[in-house]
Order: sequence, then structure tokens, then C-alpha cells
Amino acid sequence: MAIEAAILEQIKKFKTIIIHRHQRPDPDCIGAQLALRDILRASFPEKAIYAVGKHYPGFDWMGQADQDVSDDVYQDALVIVVDTANQPRVDDERWQTGAKVIKIDHHPNEDAFGDLQWVLDQASSTSEIIYDWFAVNQTDLVMPDDAARLLYAGIVGDTGRFMYPATSANTMAVAGKLMTYDFSATTVNQAEDEVSPAVAKLSAYVYQNLTILPSGAAYLKLSDEVVEPFGLGTGDSTSAVVPLPGKITTVVAWAIFVESKDHTYRIRLRSKGPSINGLAKAHGGGGHALASGASAKDQAEIDQVIHELDELVANDKGENE
Repeated sequence: MAIEAAILEQIKKFKTIIIHRHQRPDPDCIGAQLALRDILRASFPEKAIYAVGKHYPGFDWMGQADQDVSDDVYQDALVIVVDTANQPRVDDERWQTGAKVIKIDHHPNEDAFGDLQWVLDQASSTSEIIYDWFAVNQTDLVMPDDAARLLYAGIVGDTGRFMYPATSANTMAVAGKLMTYDFSATTVNQAEDEVSPAVAKLSAYVYQNLTILPSGAAYLKLSDEVVEPFGLGTGDSTSAVVPLPGKITTVVAWAIFVESKDHTYRIRLRSKGPSINGLAKAHGGGGHALASGASAKDQAEIDQVIHELDELVANDKGENE
């Protein structure tokens, strides 16, 4: 049985379905999660279907997860985890208490959790995968207009406005089909492109203080001392500045180090060419070839990552000359 049909078969078997996403969500994971919830609610009104996860006001324009799901609801429930590469990143650890788990994702499947897995690491986004699943099974499923809006928003977010290499002909075809539903793609595009005045000021800081090495590797450290005066508020507002170094012609790959509450650093790694997920794995992380995350425990490890990124880019340029 094809995986698309197998997932639908499991959904039909359960009366209760709970959909999880990853911590510190982005438009793709929220879009895939809430759209799947709304597709299933419209298709199976007799079932109890929930989406769970911490509330982030900055994403209220997309919609909200269900905040009142009690522990006992998980008994005999089907859990679907979307857009989450590994188990520690799942938002709300109750996902492990359901009767069965399905994983739907587009990150490399290095943590193959779940009773059933559908992982397409060449897909632009999990939102694209959810649409393709709907398209195969559309005789059994209903796509509400707002679910189409959410999937479109997820694709726009994870393709960098259709600029990232994972954007395929299928990605564009799916986006076009979603735009036939009753929502404003322009409004979605504007919502994803806008930033607050605080983030705009932080963006200026990024451009002014980014270090670009002769190899084309670049880096920036955003400590609490640096970030606090910008008044970004709650949430992970620094994520908005991560793509900015890639707009500079001489930058090939870059790392942004963001201080965490425990004074370690989250590392955002991005690249225009050389694969950086091996570097991420060496520092407790992982991800896509051109977009990964990792962590650094102190300044010494930050310096090590910068050195390794510099060598990686220099070696890649040497191979291509």
C-alpha cells in the first residue's frame, strides 16, 4: 500500500487525532499542522481532531493551536507529528502517550521515530507534502479555503519566497493550485515579509556588524547584551534576520550565534552552495544541506565553528575553481 493511502487508512481507524509540531515554530510547521487539522475536521466531522503546541502571538495571523487538550484525550488517540526531524524537538512531550504515531516531515530522517513515517527530504516544505497527500486522497478529503491559505503560507515561508534551491516545479504547481482557493496570496506574502520596527533595527545591526571572511564565510554573535536593547519582546524574533547575510554577494555560507537562557548559543547555519549539515552534526545539531542548526556551549566552541565554516567554504571554492 502506498504511504499516502496508509496514512489515510490510519486516520479513518481512530476517533481522536492529535497533531504535534516542533518547538519554536516557523510558518511551515504551523501551516502544515493547522491545515492538516482543518482538512481532517472538514473531512471527518464526527472525529475529535486537535492541534497542540505553545502559543506564539506573532503567528496569530495564521491561526492558533488548541490549548485545552487534556492528558486523557491521548488515550487511544492517533498522534501525527509534522515537520519535526527528531524526538527532542517535538513541542509537548505528550505525543509519546498516544496509541500510534505517524511522522510526516521533509528533514533528513536521521531519527526515524513513529509507527509510520513519510519523510521526503527533497520536498520544499512539509506543507507541500500535506498538499500532495490531499491531492492523492481528495475523493475522501475536503480542503477548506483557510487550510489552503495555511499551506500556501507554509510553502512561502520554507522556500524563502520561492528562492531556496528546494523550490521545485512541483512546489510551484502546488502553490498555483492553492491560489485557486478563496484567500489572498498577496496578504499572506505581505504578512511574511513584514517586520516590526525592532526587528528592522536589528537587521541594520546585522548588516553593520557581520564579519565576512576572505573565503566567503560570514558570522555574527547575538548575545543577550546585544539583543536586549532592541526590545524584541517574547518569541524567537531573531529568526527574521537569519537570511539577511545571504543577500550579500560575497557571502557564501554563514553562521549566526544567538544566546540562549542558559548562556549557551544556538547556531543558525545557512549556505548558498557548500553543504553545512555535516558541520551542524559535529556540534549537536543537523538539518538540511543548506539550512541547519546546532549549538555551542561557550566562546571556544563558537570560535571552533567559525574556523570549521571558514575551512569548509574555502575548500569548496577550491574544488569548484
